[in-house]
Amino acid sequence: MKKILLALIILFCYSKSQAQVKIHLGATTAMNSTFVLDKGLKEDPRYLSTATYKWAPVGLSFGIDLGKRFGLQLESIKAAQGQFYEVRDALDKVVGSRNFDMTYLQFPLMLKMMGGSDKAARMNFQIGPQLSIIQTGTEILKYAQSFQKIPDGVPPPVGAVLQADGTYDVPAVDEIISGTDDIQDAVYKFKETEIQLAAAIGLDIDIMRNFYLSTNIRANYSFTDMRGQDLIDLVQNGNVSEIFNQRANLAVGMQLGLHWMIGGTRRANAKDKKLRDAMKSDSE
Repeated sequence: MKKILLALIILFCYSKSQAQVKIHLGATTAMNSTFVLDKGLKEDPRYLSTATYKWAPVGLSFGIDLGKRFGLQLESIKAAQGQFYEVRDALDKVVGSRNFDMTYLQFPLMLKMMGGSDKAARMNFQIGPQLSIIQTGTEILKYAQSFQKIPDGVPPPVGAVLQADGTYDVPAVDEIISGTDDIQDAVYKFKETEIQLAAAIGLDIDIMRNFYLSTNIRANYSFTDMRGQDLIDLVQNGNVSEIFNQRANLAVGMQLGLHWMIGGTRRANAKDKKLRDAMKSDSE
């Protein structure tokens, strides 16, 4: 991450010496398809992931265009992430759920590469590191008494009784496995901060003299495990009925934004220049 930040600083200094710097401020909102990626859950026949959609209701951005092709953009985003898993019994019948529900404050620093034209709509690609700080989060496991298949090497839940066919008669469960607040039986916490990679591709569309819309397909992926170390230790030591693997956040969605460009948008400035050139030509 230090190398990425150093490269961004060098690019900023170089570009500032080569081109006029333009500043823009904006507000964004996004709808994301969110995932909790865990190979252990994927390989466990008790769990089946479902499509989960979360809203990132508000974000703020501060950007600097370092010429027509490169820029930097710092954002602050309130975003919900997580995923809903169905719990299934040995006959593949839904008997409950495992629900991950988290809210983060995200701070991406994006290198923005833009189309160099003066057209009203221009493509852009963004990539950069993102710091995510958890605000709230729960992992709730709830299912009815059922007969379940337990993967080899995984300890059965407390109270489970082995049957002749190799399945387990498992008692009903309703518990908070982990949470950021001390509620009910929540004794383990999510990791407070995550380092992620964020990327986006989309269009900037000039709509008024000083305003433009941004429309981006955006994604972010965490490099670090989202669980707290206490819970990781319990799973690794075989004290929790699941297969251990790294657990990561992934979000992919559509982001919309409205931005104020100080000094006018690229399209407006191009029109002004064209008008000035015409007036200068007429005067000569």
